[in-house]
Amino acid sequence: MNYTIREEAGFRYVDEGQGEVLLLLHGLFGALSNWDSVIDTFSDRYRVVIPLLPIYEMPLRQASLEGLLGFVQKFVAQQSLQDLTLLGNSLGGHLALLYTFTNPDQVRRLVLTGSSGLFENGMGGSFPKRGSYDYIAERVAYTFYDPKVASKELIDEVFDITSSIPKCMSIVGIAKSAQRNNVAKDLHKIQVPTLLVWGLNDTITPAEVGHEFNRLITDSELFFIDKCCHAPMMECPDRFNELLDNWLINHPMGELVS
Repeated sequence: MNYTIREEAGFRYVDEGQGEVLLLLHGLFGALSNWDSVIDTFSDRYRVVIPLLPIYEMPLRQASLEGLLGFVQKFVAQQSLQDLTLLGNSLGGHLALLYTFTNPDQVRRLVLTGSSGLFENGMGGSFPKRGSYDYIAERVAYTFYDPKVASKELIDEVFDITSSIPKCMSIVGIAKSAQRNNVAKDLHKIQVPTLLVWGLNDTITPAEVGHEFNRLITDSELFFIDKCCHAPMMECPDRFNELLDNWLINHPMGELVS
């Protein structure tokens, strides 16, 4: 998928297509490329917008979910976005929830896939471990049902990130912030249609986490993808996009009550 990474007012982002806004938020080790299949599938009918979250560039004192939430709020305001369908994977799902809590008038539909916010297994205990390429390769593969999805390019990218002490400190700060910020008590506030797409074999936010989100969010629908782990839109893009497309069609914006 070829798309332009735009730079404006201190933001780097993708903005493809026209129509209703799909605002996509990536995870802690995520990137714009995580959503390639979504851009490719939906940008002919929707405006697909993806900000690059400043996870590794934030001042250490701001390296938290609250800091990232402030960034997303500024981005939405700068781009004059409204009536959002908000999609988040992993930490991006957690961030999407916090944005919906604090900006309920902006969000019309919510999509979570492998979201943190209730429970997550992090990088498997010792997170992150610097200097060992084999360890990083193992941990990246751990996030996919099929380890071959963890390409050398992806492993190299994560290894480069975790080889930087400042970046590691930011990652740890944000990860600790996510662990502290359990959203269970606030999920009843979600009053918009919510789609939950979970990998049945998710090792980071296991299947029971999807069930718990489904139980606590009133107007939510949960779908599992078999032989799929923590990033369904990357590992099983065809099925993820089919579920998302059908759900969007069945929950048209015009029928939603503000």
